[in-house]
Amino acid sequence: MNIRYIDMHSHLNISPLYEKRAAIVATMREEGIVTITVGTDVAMSKKAIEISEEFPGVSFATVGLHPNDNADEVFDMGAYEKLAAHERVVAIGECGLDYFRNQDADMKSRQKELFIQHIRLAEKTNKPLMIHARPSKGSMDAYEDVCTILTESKTTAHAHFHFYVGTIDMTEKLLTLGATFSFDGPITFSSDYDEVIQYLPLDRIMAETDAPFAAPLSHRGKTCEPWMVKEIVAHIARIKHLDEEEVRLATVANAKQIFGI
Repeated sequence: MNIRYIDMHSHLNISPLYEKRAAIVATMREEGIVTITVGTDVAMSKKAIEISEEFPGVSFATVGLHPNDNADEVFDMGAYEKLAAHERVVAIGECGLDYFRNQDADMKSRQKELFIQHIRLAEKTNKPLMIHARPSKGSMDAYEDVCTILTESKTTAHAHFHFYVGTIDMTEKLLTLGATFSFDGPITFSSDYDEVIQYLPLDRIMAETDAPFAAPLSHRGKTCEPWMVKEIVAHIARIKHLDEEEVRLATVANAKQIFGI
């Protein structure tokens, strides 16, 4: 299949997408769209791999334990290392820090240790990190802590920030670490992201849907699907005052380079 778009982050492994995945993938094939199905715990990581096997060339996978969605699961390095060895797995995560609803000190400590474990796994497997960082309201605290951990660990693993909502100052810090960033549906109906997207070099930008969440403007209120990534790419082009084809080609090239797609 000729790849025209790459949706960097979606969840074909959860409802309601999982139940209609065949129809969704058929649309994706018609449009030349590839997605990365993201793992959030052992079960969802296995499911992401199964989907990548079911639809080779259309879906790839990540394996990891979400920082707060599955707080009861103990991170099993051996189990995740075995999953990460699969040829369709292109990244470790989603992993990171999420302080949006809870700033408890013990919770933060647990998340930091969990993130460090993911960094070690990424280094062992030579795969990039798919980072979920969600700060508490009115702050950049989760990004600051992720930046500190990445710096202090002196990791060789590439850091990719999904659903990025950082400030210019935060973006400057992360750029010095070689990070890349992907953007979602909200950029199509909120100007909050414009300044950062304008500031970022095109070779650090990718597009994603986070489907089934965060549908772009023309589908707002409906279930988001990976093929909607086309609208994200078009809007990035508008924000950066660039030709849409230039942005489409760049986002695909960036994803191929970092994630080996």
